[in-house]
Amino acid sequence: MLGLMQDWPLLIHRVIDYAATQHAKREVVSRSVEGPIHRTDYASIRLRSLKLAQRLERDGIRFGDRVATLAWNTWRHLESWYGITGIGAIYHTVNPRLFEDQIVFIINHAADRILLLDLTFVPLVEKLASRLPTIERFVILTDAAHMPQTSLKNAVAYEDYINEADGDFRWASFDENTAAGMCYTSGTTGDPKGVLYSHRSNLLHAMMAVAPDYFCLSAMDRVMPVVPLFHANSWSLAFSAPMVGAALVMPGPKLDGASVHSLLEDEGVTMSAAVPTVWLGLLQFMQTSGKKLSTLKHVGIGGSACPRIITESFETQYGVRVTHAWGMTELSPLGSFCAIKPETAALEGKALYDLKQKQGYAPFSVEMKIADDSGRSLPRDGKTFGRLMVKGPSVSKGYYGIDAAILDEEGFFDTGDVATIDENGYMLITDRSKDVIKSGGEWISSIELENLAVGHPDVAEAAVIGIAHPKWDERPLLVIITKPDRALTKDEILAFMSGKIAKWWMPDDVVFVDEIPHTATGKILKTALREQFRDYRLPTA
Repeated sequence: MLGLMQDWPLLIHRVIDYAATQHAKREVVSRSVEGPIHRTDYASIRLRSLKLAQRLERDGIRFGDRVATLAWNTWRHLESWYGITGIGAIYHTVNPRLFEDQIVFIINHAADRILLLDLTFVPLVEKLASRLPTIERFVILTDAAHMPQTSLKNAVAYEDYINEADGDFRWASFDENTAAGMCYTSGTTGDPKGVLYSHRSNLLHAMMAVAPDYFCLSAMDRVMPVVPLFHANSWSLAFSAPMVGAALVMPGPKLDGASVHSLLEDEGVTMSAAVPTVWLGLLQFMQTSGKKLSTLKHVGIGGSACPRIITESFETQYGVRVTHAWGMTELSPLGSFCAIKPETAALEGKALYDLKQKQGYAPFSVEMKIADDSGRSLPRDGKTFGRLMVKGPSVSKGYYGIDAAILDEEGFFDTGDVATIDENGYMLITDRSKDVIKSGGEWISSIELENLAVGHPDVAEAAVIGIAHPKWDERPLLVIITKPDRALTKDEILAFMSGKIAKWWMPDDVVFVDEIPHTATGKILKTALREQFRDYRLPTA
């Protein structure tokens, strides 16, 4: 027997419809690519999304077609998602930090028909356009006054483009499992792989993310997604903020510490989310300038492991609560949050921040386990390491255009991370499976060593890789960038780390560099680092 409830498909346009009805005048503030601060509201965003949908349909964009965006976080990029998905087409966010060949690959692999791009990226796209045969039109996200001279085919200013429509348009109706968005992995090994989100998966993910133990959003909040829309759905904030009527503050292209701080303060932001490198830049700016935070109450930090110094600085110096989160493109992307449970509520001081180093526990809609190489589940004792496996309605079951199984027989996806899970459900990632250092038959966590090194006041960034050793198989090499105008020696950093980790975990050597390679999503690119030091000989070898 089936229930007698209405069939109300979970479709993305319902979010902007709701926001425009219940929170019509709630602000959407953007630092525009052209420079000035732009102000609009959810009612206007909805109308302009309808205009875009109407105009795309007139251009022949149909159900299932891919429309690419190459853009920063602004109101135009936000409304493009709603307009594209409102006709059953698919937004494909292109990460501008990818290598040029990777950008060409993913646009061609997705067979995008239209590319919406910010002014910043016109020179790049002009250089690549001859290699993008499926693109029929380039829509530049600006107005006529700022429209550049360009060789791009059928190029048009976005404002002129949508103003050819009047917005008298009805959203399409279709199944909630219809594809809505596409985001490619950063492709640290091999070609990037396309993850294809559905309307249902995006909305279930957004409803999970707003809960009190996670992003904790309400209509009273002013939310600044520093994490880009091109980085795995901007961690759901493009959907979850309007879903609850929270105001949005979009930072545009300026993500340095001073620019982030000024927008946080000028716009009264209460919640924000970004990767650790952004927060390190903000903290360094505040420490050197003496600036404070008057309205920010909560930050979400993920994308890579959050160094302890960031969490402690935000909470003890600035009174800002930190939620350490974990996820990946294949999870839409959020998979865990380090929120406090009753079992951990009494923790304070060092014990509390030991807990906050963990990536946290899985929310409802994410099943999580650790397993050995044969797929056997391992105990949740906080000590046993295993492969981190997940499943749920917002977890990918395959890659676009690739006919290969990525789930085990129980439907779990292997994240590629190595982790522990303790008796209270808190998960701690110790490494990527390909990055863990195997020394004398035991594992050493490169992440824990990196976080410890970054806690030194003279260290700007640290990376740890395994170097071949004739006796121990591998031993850790610590690679460091010092802060500007700071001097640091090998003996000083090793003395700082001594006593905080097991002796046999201590790096065998330390090298100082000017630059550490990163992936397109800001993570340390260990493959490039290992190649850089492939002939390095440890002094202990």
